[in-house]
This record gives sequence, C-alpha cells and structure tokens, in this order.
Amino acid sequence: MGGLVWLASYPKSGNTWVRMFLANLFANLPEPVNINTLTNFTFGDNRADLYERVAGKPFDTLSDEDQNRLRPKVHQLIASARPDSLFVKTHSALANLEGIPTITPELTQGAIYIIRNPLDTAVSYAHHLNVGIDEAVQLMGEPESRLATGGRLGFQFLGSWSEHVVSWLEAPGLKPYLMRFEDMSQAPDATFGALSDFLGLPKNPKRLRQAIRFSSFEVLSRQESRLGFKERPPEAERFFRQGKVGGWRQELSQENVAKLVADHSEVMRRFGYLDDQDAPVF
Repeated sequence: MGGLVWLASYPKSGNTWVRMFLANLFANLPEPVNINTLTNFTFGDNRADLYERVAGKPFDTLSDEDQNRLRPKVHQLIASARPDSLFVKTHSALANLEGIPTITPELTQGAIYIIRNPLDTAVSYAHHLNVGIDEAVQLMGEPESRLATGGRLGFQFLGSWSEHVVSWLEAPGLKPYLMRFEDMSQAPDATFGALSDFLGLPKNPKRLRQAIRFSSFEVLSRQESRLGFKERPPEAERFFRQGKVGGWRQELSQENVAKLVADHSEVMRRFGYLDDQDAPVF
C-alpha cells in the first residue's frame, strides 16, 4: 500500500497546473499529456466512483454526512491502489468534521501546497462558480465555506482562504512543500526545477523544460478549446481562463480589495502578497 502525497490548494490556485507538470514530467512523451487523462495519474479525493465503491450504493444517495463518515475508507481505497506513493488532489482544508479528519494522517506520506494571491484567486473563483466577484470575496472570508456536492464530485470543506492556508502549513507533524502560483508563472524553470529536486528525481534539464512547456497555460488552454476538459464545472464558461498574475487590478473594485486585505492581511503579508504598508505586491 502506498502513502498519499497530497496536492493541496484552495480552489483556482494552480493545482491543475502542478498536476499537469508532474504528469508530463513522469510520462516524458513527445507530445503533451491529454488533460482529460489526468485521473490516470493523480487521484481526486472527492470522486463519486470511490465513494460508491466503499458505500456499495449510488453516489446520489449519499448525504454530505455519509461522505464525511466514509472519507477515511475512501483514502484507504486510494492508498491500496498502488504499492508506492500516490499523488492525490484535494481542495479540502486540513480539518476535523464531526471528529473525522478531512485528510487521514496515518495514510499521509507528504504534501505539496500551492498558494496564490487571494486577490487573483477571488476573480478566478468567481468565474469558476459563475457567481459575482462580491460573492466570491465573501465566500473566501467565511469559516464554514465549502465546495458543494455536485454531479460526480463530493463536497470539500474549505474554511476561509486564510484558514485553509494555515491549516496545511501549520499542521503538526506535516511539513508541506510550498509553491506560489506567482513563482510558477514568473520563474517556471527555477520553481518547477526545485519541485523536481524536492521529489528526489534525477536532474534532466531537457526533460524538465519539456514538462514545463507541455504544461504551460497556453498549451492547456488550447487543449481545453480542442478537447474540452471534464474537470470544468458545467456552470463555468472555461476552466483555463487567463492564468495571469495581477489580473485582479482590472476586475476587483476598491471595496473588494479592501475586504480581502482586511480578512487576510496577516497571511498575505506572511507569504509576500502585501508589503509593510499593506499594499498589494503582485
């Protein structure tokens, strides 16, 4: 049975980008990995089929309470899929719900946590949910926020953006490897190269550069236009929309910015998103 290496992030922070980089790096194919084959490489801990296997009944008969109760068994099922380590995507905060951990500690081998400026996250999250930016900003500050059960995906407990970040990066006994979306965008060779080193992979600059190129926003966006993307929620127009650093400056109101800074200033300062005067950096 393998240990679980979590690929964790608040929604719309670059999780799929990291998964596609790793898929291309490990596959080392002469062309980009198809975005719709990602489930062959990484598991998702909220997949309906996994809950159906452990419950023995259709997913649409399971309440959120049922899912919460079954979650440790789902993690056990994922871990039993391979004898070595497995990458598992999650948007869940590291928390306990009704005494049950969202992330099963005894099955956890490690974690990679991807963080993004919440000002940009708010814009992407609003488009992802097909809601107004004001609503997305409000959701990011709510301690009971969650991604609702929908279609073939179970719910995921988020908490607020700040709580999500802290839950992973200050978890006792866990030392996640931290990646910033902005570094991935502005210094991809160094940032993804450092991830490869963290994973203990042999140095291969040509293979690294190809994986970075094959997982670029432009390549992923073209694939979505041509093939569609099965992870795109039905309410969202696109999954790979812009992928820009600083795009919030054209879309957030002053009130949006003020609320996000008020709600998350401590964590934003800690990870370089605000300067000493609480002015946005990116």
